[in-house]
Amino acid sequence: MERLYPIANISDYNAENNHKTLHPLVSVIDFSKANPRNWGDASSVKFQYGLYCIFLKEVKCGDIRYGRNYYDYQAGTLVFFAPGQVMEIENNGETYQPYGYGLVFHPDLIRGTALAKSIDEYSFFSYKANEALHISELERQMVLDCFSKIEFELKQAIDKHSKKLIASNIELFLNYCERFYDRQFITRDNAHKGILEKFEELLNGYFLSDKPQIIGLPSVAYFAEELHLSANYFGDLIKKETGQSAKEYIQSKIIEVAKNKIFGNDKTISEIAYELGFKYPQHFNRVFKQKVGYTPNEYRSMN
Repeated sequence: MERLYPIANISDYNAENNHKTLHPLVSVIDFSKANPRNWGDASSVKFQYGLYCIFLKEVKCGDIRYGRNYYDYQAGTLVFFAPGQVMEIENNGETYQPYGYGLVFHPDLIRGTALAKSIDEYSFFSYKANEALHISELERQMVLDCFSKIEFELKQAIDKHSKKLIASNIELFLNYCERFYDRQFITRDNAHKGILEKFEELLNGYFLSDKPQIIGLPSVAYFAEELHLSANYFGDLIKKETGQSAKEYIQSKIIEVAKNKIFGNDKTISEIAYELGFKYPQHFNRVFKQKVGYTPNEYRSMN
């Protein structure tokens, strides 16, 4: 049996965690104040998010799953959820006391602010398995300091400055999280090199198979799925490892394979375009000229 748990508004979420509602659109939660959790005989609990939720977990409370994959999750981990996402916890039937902290805010809080324009740029809201943010003790203190500043503002009387100050402090916190993720990309360099090597292997294998004719041109989403990563995390990883976006990296490979085919056999340009996964030869011609400076036929003549 599966239990659905919607997180749709601040006041209900505060009440369930024994907190007063200081602001109708945002809250900082200390989960140690919440009652012990027990999900009864439910095999799993699905959380349906209508809010932005960032949790600093300080106790393991079940295996968190997003989609078909599990979070790389332990005590001292930051996880991020955006409205519209669904997270699942497998229930072991035991009662546990949650510990840690949370920052939850409604999308309406940031409408009309600078953060509203940049919120989609924080790609870690769409990260999933093996992609949670593991923070050091110093980073943890920085997170709690940011939460404290937001909570301080919540305890003030709401005035014309409240929205701007709260949104600015949330943006500051998210900017620190970007820095922490950059650090994690570096400290997990060996694991990421393994992913890059696997990506290369999959990319090479793609053009040695009949996938281009069946699936079409290789996409970032395809390789992210094959590597059990979210498209955003995969794209950020490739960018940090190679200096190119994942899309640019794939396009470079397509051009490399195209050059070999143009130079190495007598097939027509249209046949080569279809072999690479292009639906239309004209599209292939445009992409090739954009990247190489010559049309496929001009390149063939030059060589």
